[in-house]
Amino acid sequence: MLDPSRLYELTGDLPELGRPVLIQALTGFVDAGSSKELATDHLLSTLGHQPLAVFDADELVDYRSRRPPMVFVEDHWEDYEEPSIALHVLHDDAGTPFLLLAGLEPDLRWDAFTAAVISLVERLGVQLTVGLNAIPMAVPHTRPLGLTAHATRKELISGHESWLNRVQVPGSVGNLLEYRLGQRGRDALGFAVHVPHYLSQASYPTAAEALISAVSRATGLLLPTQQLRAAAELVDADIDKQVAGADEAAALVRTLEQQYDAMVAARGESGPAAASGPLPTADELGAELERFLAEHTKPGDQRPGEQPGI
Repeated sequence: MLDPSRLYELTGDLPELGRPVLIQALTGFVDAGSSKELATDHLLSTLGHQPLAVFDADELVDYRSRRPPMVFVEDHWEDYEEPSIALHVLHDDAGTPFLLLAGLEPDLRWDAFTAAVISLVERLGVQLTVGLNAIPMAVPHTRPLGLTAHATRKELISGHESWLNRVQVPGSVGNLLEYRLGQRGRDALGFAVHVPHYLSQASYPTAAEALISAVSRATGLLLPTQQLRAAAELVDADIDKQVAGADEAAALVRTLEQQYDAMVAARGESGPAAASGPLPTADELGAELERFLAEHTKPGDQRPGEQPGI
């Protein structure tokens, strides 16, 4: 295996950060509603940050499966968007430092890459690694978004209910990193926000806000969400308007609301118990998730569109 230290360069001496939290949010895997990408961009744009380690994209990215954009103007090439994978240090609203691993998910050298990240985790004294994901689910946008939580120790996600037993899905570097950290006895967890499936190709800031809020609750970091909340209110209002103007969409949302409320009632929580039909089992949900992942992780996949996909 390639020496993991060859995959990155430090931008300077590693700072003393205490025992920071590391958020890993690499893009390229399933990201319903562009939720992970929105959350990452929000943190980088609202909090002061600087790169600590920059990974060698030439060693990790398959350019022909995800061709970097170039800009042509009249008679010359004006710009080239270089692939980027970097570990940044940021400070939350209370001044507490934390780390963010952001950029493209590597196509190549997964074992070497995860080993490189783990070496940085150990050198920087990271106490907890938190992964972000977003998956499409048959849920309505008119109800609170759910989260699937997973961790290297059950104690890290106490209070979160499991929604399926066993499912085999295509792997991702982020999930592999959590798995490898667990093998080394290090704490790691992940959150996957449940995005309404009819909005999975849209930019959905409501889900990005849910991810950041989940990280704050799990880690104690004071992460800003005001801008995402304002954007979410505008997007939700636009979705409601589109649903109101389309009978088929309105019927779909009503059916999902009935299923959601029945599932909540079955768990002994508040909400009406009426349902229009049998609810999907955990195995059925797992099979649908497996099918979606298989269909949406092909080479050359494009970034989700910007408009709601109702």
